[in-house]
Amino acid sequence: MAQIYLYLNSLLFFGIAVRSTMAPRSTATGLGFLTLSDRGRAEYLVVYGGLQLGLAILFFLLARNPAYFRLGLLVSAGFYAPILVYRLSASFRHGPAPTAVLGTIALEAGLLAAAIWLYYPFLRQE
Repeated sequence: MAQIYLYLNSLLFFGIAVRSTMAPRSTATGLGFLTLSDRGRAEYLVVYGGLQLGLAILFFLLARNPAYFRLGLLVSAGFYAPILVYRLSASFRHGPAPTAVLGTIALEAGLLAAAIWLYYPFLRQE
């Protein structure tokens, strides 16, 4: 089950990377960016293209070997928990979030919960 979860993370990050690279204007607008200067567009591509692709590769590699499942779940929880805190606090502080952001919040909350749930059996092995 942990392997499927890690491959799912890899697939999701790969999809975000590809979509953000191929359609940066529409994905940026969907997340609430009103405009992007040329420099802003370059930075958007680095973060939403390059970083997301790097995370896809990381989760793919972690999913390939059962010895890394536990680490993969910890990385996932350590990744999603602070991002979720920041997204929620930013949404409350800066007004209503766009639909794409609300969907992202729900997805990240579900992925965090799944990582914690899947990690629980590893705790019993200690």
